[in-house]
Amino acid sequence: MAVSAALMFLGALELNRLCARTSLQAPLPLMLAGCLVLLLFTYIMGDGFPGPAVLTILILYAVAVVMFYPRLTPLDAAVTFTGTLYVGLILYFYLISTLSDGWIWLVFMLLCTWASDTFAYLVGRKWGKHRIAPSLSPGKTVEGAVGGVLGSFLIAALVLLYNPGLSAVLVLTLGALVGVAAQVGDLVESAIKRQAGIKDTGALIPGHGGILDRFDSMFFTAPLVYYYVGWIIIT
Repeated sequence: MAVSAALMFLGALELNRLCARTSLQAPLPLMLAGCLVLLLFTYIMGDGFPGPAVLTILILYAVAVVMFYPRLTPLDAAVTFTGTLYVGLILYFYLISTLSDGWIWLVFMLLCTWASDTFAYLVGRKWGKHRIAPSLSPGKTVEGAVGGVLGSFLIAALVLLYNPGLSAVLVLTLGALVGVAAQVGDLVESAIKRQAGIKDTGALIPGHGGILDRFDSMFFTAPLVYYYVGWIIIT
Protein backbone atom coordinates (compact mmCIF):
# COMPACT_ATOMS: atom_id res chain seq x y z
CA MET A 1 0.00 0.00 0.00
CA ALA A 2 2.87 2.39 0.80
CA VAL A 3 4.37 1.87 -2.66
CA SER A 4 0.99 2.50 -4.30
CA ALA A 5 0.57 5.67 -2.26
CA ALA A 6 4.00 6.96 -3.32
CA LEU A 7 3.31 6.20 -7.00
CA MET A 8 -0.09 7.93 -6.78
CA PHE A 9 1.55 11.02 -5.28
CA LEU A 10 4.13 11.18 -8.06
CA GLY A 11 1.48 10.54 -10.68
CA ALA A 12 -0.67 13.37 -9.29
CA LEU A 13 2.31 15.73 -9.46
CA GLU A 14 2.87 14.89 -13.12
CA LEU A 15 -0.81 15.18 -14.01
CA ASN A 16 -1.00 18.56 -12.26
CA ARG A 17 1.91 19.80 -14.39
CA LEU A 18 0.31 18.44 -17.56
CA CYS A 19 -2.93 20.31 -16.87
CA ALA A 20 -0.95 23.49 -16.20
CA ARG A 21 0.24 23.36 -19.82
CA THR A 22 -3.34 23.58 -21.07
CA SER A 23 -6.25 25.90 -20.33
CA LEU A 24 -7.39 23.47 -17.63
CA GLN A 25 -6.28 23.16 -14.03
CA ALA A 26 -6.27 20.33 -11.52
CA PRO A 27 -5.23 21.83 -8.17
CA LEU A 28 -2.65 19.56 -6.58
CA PRO A 29 -3.92 19.86 -2.97
CA LEU A 30 -7.42 18.91 -4.10
CA MET A 31 -6.18 15.95 -6.16
CA LEU A 32 -4.01 14.71 -3.32
CA ALA A 33 -6.97 14.93 -0.94
CA GLY A 34 -8.96 12.78 -3.36
CA CYS A 35 -6.10 10.30 -3.63
CA LEU A 36 -5.98 10.06 0.15
CA VAL A 37 -9.71 9.28 0.26
CA LEU A 38 -9.20 6.50 -2.31
CA LEU A 39 -6.29 5.07 -0.34
CA LEU A 40 -8.17 5.03 2.96
CA PHE A 41 -11.37 3.52 1.61
CA THR A 42 -9.51 0.94 -0.47
CA TYR A 43 -7.45 -0.13 2.54
CA ILE A 44 -10.50 -0.29 4.83
CA MET A 45 -12.94 -1.91 2.40
CA GLY A 46 -10.44 -4.04 0.47
CA ASP A 47 -11.80 -3.21 -2.96
CA GLY A 48 -10.98 -0.85 -5.79
CA PHE A 49 -12.84 2.45 -6.10
CA PRO A 50 -15.51 1.69 -3.46
CA GLY A 51 -18.76 3.59 -4.06
CA PRO A 52 -18.47 5.55 -0.79
CA ALA A 53 -14.96 6.69 -1.78
CA VAL A 54 -16.02 7.96 -5.19
CA LEU A 55 -19.06 9.68 -3.69
CA THR A 56 -16.92 11.30 -0.98
CA ILE A 57 -14.49 12.66 -3.57
CA LEU A 58 -17.33 13.95 -5.73
CA ILE A 59 -18.89 15.81 -2.79
CA LEU A 60 -15.49 17.12 -1.69
CA TYR A 61 -14.79 18.58 -5.12
CA ALA A 62 -18.30 20.04 -5.42
CA VAL A 63 -17.89 21.79 -2.08
CA ALA A 64 -14.50 23.10 -3.23
CA VAL A 65 -16.15 24.66 -6.29
CA VAL A 66 -18.70 26.43 -4.09
CA MET A 67 -15.98 27.70 -1.75
CA PHE A 68 -13.42 28.81 -4.33
CA TYR A 69 -15.42 29.79 -7.41
CA PRO A 70 -14.44 31.41 -9.79
CA ARG A 71 -10.82 30.40 -9.09
CA LEU A 72 -12.05 26.80 -9.22
CA THR A 73 -14.71 26.18 -11.83
CA PRO A 74 -16.95 23.11 -12.28
CA LEU A 75 -14.83 22.18 -15.32
CA ASP A 76 -11.67 22.32 -13.19
CA ALA A 77 -13.32 20.09 -10.59
CA ALA A 78 -14.37 17.63 -13.31
CA VAL A 79 -10.81 17.48 -14.65
CA THR A 80 -9.45 17.01 -11.12
CA PHE A 81 -12.02 14.26 -10.42
CA THR A 82 -11.09 12.40 -13.61
CA GLY A 83 -7.38 12.82 -12.91
CA THR A 84 -7.77 11.52 -9.37
CA LEU A 85 -9.51 8.37 -10.56
CA TYR A 86 -6.92 7.94 -13.31
CA VAL A 87 -3.87 8.00 -11.04
CA GLY A 88 -5.91 6.04 -8.50
CA LEU A 89 -5.79 3.05 -10.84
CA ILE A 90 -2.33 2.46 -9.37
CA LEU A 91 -4.13 1.09 -6.31
CA TYR A 92 -4.90 -2.06 -8.27
CA PHE A 93 -1.25 -3.07 -7.97
CA TYR A 94 -1.83 -3.39 -4.24
CA LEU A 95 -5.23 -5.02 -4.69
CA ILE A 96 -3.82 -7.75 -6.94
CA SER A 97 -1.41 -8.65 -4.14
CA THR A 98 -4.37 -9.24 -1.79
CA LEU A 99 -5.81 -11.99 -4.00
CA SER A 100 -5.16 -15.66 -3.34
CA ASP A 101 -1.65 -16.30 -4.73
CA GLY A 102 -1.59 -12.59 -5.37
CA TRP A 103 2.14 -12.41 -6.01
CA ILE A 104 1.73 -14.82 -8.93
CA TRP A 105 -0.97 -12.66 -10.50
CA LEU A 106 1.03 -9.49 -9.88
CA VAL A 107 4.02 -10.99 -11.69
CA PHE A 108 1.65 -12.26 -14.39
CA MET A 109 0.29 -8.74 -14.91
CA LEU A 110 3.75 -7.17 -15.02
CA LEU A 111 5.26 -9.73 -17.41
CA CYS A 112 2.26 -9.79 -19.76
CA THR A 113 2.20 -5.99 -19.89
CA TRP A 114 5.94 -5.72 -20.56
CA ALA A 115 5.74 -8.47 -23.18
CA SER A 116 2.87 -6.69 -24.90
CA ASP A 117 4.77 -3.39 -25.01
CA THR A 118 7.97 -5.06 -26.21
CA PHE A 119 6.38 -7.25 -28.89
CA ALA A 120 4.23 -4.37 -30.12
CA TYR A 121 7.34 -2.24 -30.57
CA LEU A 122 9.45 -4.94 -32.24
CA VAL A 123 6.74 -6.26 -34.56
CA GLY A 124 5.55 -2.76 -35.42
CA ARG A 125 9.07 -1.62 -36.23
CA LYS A 126 9.73 -4.67 -38.42
CA TRP A 127 6.40 -5.20 -40.19
CA GLY A 128 4.15 -2.30 -39.22
CA LYS A 129 2.38 -0.64 -42.15
CA HIS A 130 -1.18 0.20 -41.11
CA ARG A 131 -1.44 3.02 -38.55
CA ILE A 132 -3.83 2.28 -35.72
CA ALA A 133 -4.22 5.82 -34.33
CA PRO A 134 -2.14 8.24 -36.43
CA SER A 135 -3.51 11.37 -34.75
CA LEU A 136 -2.42 10.10 -31.31
CA SER A 137 0.66 7.98 -31.90
CA PRO A 138 1.87 7.77 -35.53
CA GLY A 139 4.33 4.99 -34.71
CA LYS A 140 1.70 2.49 -33.53
CA THR A 141 0.40 0.05 -36.11
CA VAL A 142 -2.19 -2.70 -36.42
CA GLU A 143 0.62 -5.20 -36.96
CA GLY A 144 2.33 -4.01 -33.80
CA ALA A 145 -0.93 -4.32 -31.87
CA VAL A 146 -1.30 -7.93 -33.00
CA GLY A 147 2.29 -8.55 -31.95
CA GLY A 148 1.55 -7.06 -28.54
CA VAL A 149 -1.39 -9.38 -27.98
CA LEU A 150 0.74 -12.33 -29.11
CA GLY A 151 3.52 -11.39 -26.67
CA SER A 152 1.14 -11.25 -23.73
CA PHE A 153 -0.48 -14.51 -24.85
CA LEU A 154 2.91 -16.25 -24.90
CA ILE A 155 3.69 -15.12 -21.35
CA ALA A 156 0.33 -16.52 -20.24
CA ALA A 157 1.25 -19.83 -21.88
CA LEU A 158 4.56 -19.87 -19.98
CA VAL A 159 2.73 -19.24 -16.71
CA LEU A 160 0.57 -22.28 -17.41
CA LEU A 161 3.68 -24.44 -17.75
CA TYR A 162 4.60 -23.66 -14.13
CA ASN A 163 1.00 -23.69 -12.86
CA PRO A 164 -0.71 -26.62 -14.63
CA GLY A 165 -3.60 -26.57 -12.17
CA LEU A 166 -4.94 -23.34 -13.68
CA SER A 167 -7.55 -23.34 -16.43
CA ALA A 168 -5.71 -23.02 -19.73
CA VAL A 169 -8.66 -21.37 -21.48
CA LEU A 170 -9.17 -18.76 -18.77
CA VAL A 171 -5.49 -17.91 -18.37
CA LEU A 172 -4.78 -17.70 -22.10
CA THR A 173 -7.87 -15.54 -22.56
CA LEU A 174 -6.64 -13.25 -19.81
CA GLY A 175 -3.23 -13.07 -21.46
CA ALA A 176 -4.79 -11.93 -24.75
CA LEU A 177 -7.00 -9.39 -22.97
CA VAL A 178 -4.02 -7.95 -21.11
CA GLY A 179 -2.30 -7.48 -24.47
CA VAL A 180 -5.26 -5.44 -25.69
CA ALA A 181 -5.67 -3.46 -22.46
CA ALA A 182 -1.97 -2.57 -22.36
CA GLN A 183 -2.16 -0.91 -25.75
CA VAL A 184 -5.36 0.92 -24.92
CA GLY A 185 -3.68 2.31 -21.81
CA ASP A 186 -0.70 3.41 -23.86
CA LEU A 187 -2.93 5.21 -26.37
CA VAL A 188 -4.89 6.96 -23.61
CA GLU A 189 -1.63 8.30 -22.18
CA SER A 190 -0.62 9.38 -25.69
CA ALA A 191 -3.86 11.37 -25.94
CA ILE A 192 -3.14 13.12 -22.63
CA LYS A 193 0.40 14.01 -23.70
CA ARG A 194 -0.78 15.11 -27.13
CA GLN A 195 -3.28 17.45 -25.50
CA ALA A 196 -0.51 18.94 -23.34
CA GLY A 197 1.91 19.12 -26.26
CA ILE A 198 4.71 17.14 -24.61
CA LYS A 199 6.67 13.95 -25.30
CA ASP A 200 7.13 12.70 -21.72
CA THR A 201 5.09 13.32 -18.58
CA GLY A 202 8.21 13.81 -16.47
CA ALA A 203 11.92 13.18 -16.09
CA LEU A 204 11.90 11.03 -12.95
CA ILE A 205 13.48 8.10 -14.80
CA PRO A 206 16.30 9.37 -17.08
CA GLY A 207 15.62 8.34 -20.65
CA HIS A 208 12.26 6.79 -19.79
CA GLY A 209 10.07 9.72 -18.78
CA GLY A 210 7.93 9.93 -15.69
CA ILE A 211 5.67 7.70 -13.62
CA LEU A 212 2.73 8.07 -15.99
CA ASP A 213 4.96 7.12 -18.93
CA ARG A 214 6.17 3.95 -17.23
CA PHE A 215 2.84 2.77 -15.84
CA ASP A 216 0.41 3.95 -18.51
CA SER A 217 -0.31 0.44 -19.80
CA MET A 218 -0.64 -0.97 -16.28
CA PHE A 219 -3.33 1.56 -15.39
CA PHE A 220 -5.56 -0.61 -17.54
CA THR A 221 -4.03 -4.07 -17.18
CA ALA A 222 -3.94 -4.05 -13.36
CA PRO A 223 -7.72 -3.52 -12.88
CA LEU A 224 -8.38 -6.09 -15.62
CA VAL A 225 -6.25 -8.75 -13.95
CA TYR A 226 -7.68 -7.97 -10.50
CA TYR A 227 -11.33 -8.32 -11.49
CA TYR A 228 -10.82 -11.15 -13.98
CA VAL A 229 -8.90 -13.26 -11.48
CA GLY A 230 -11.17 -12.39 -8.56
CA TRP A 231 -14.45 -12.85 -10.39
CA ILE A 232 -13.68 -15.59 -12.93
CA ILE A 233 -10.59 -17.62 -12.07
CA ILE A 234 -10.70 -17.80 -8.27
CA THR A 235 -14.48 -18.08 -7.85
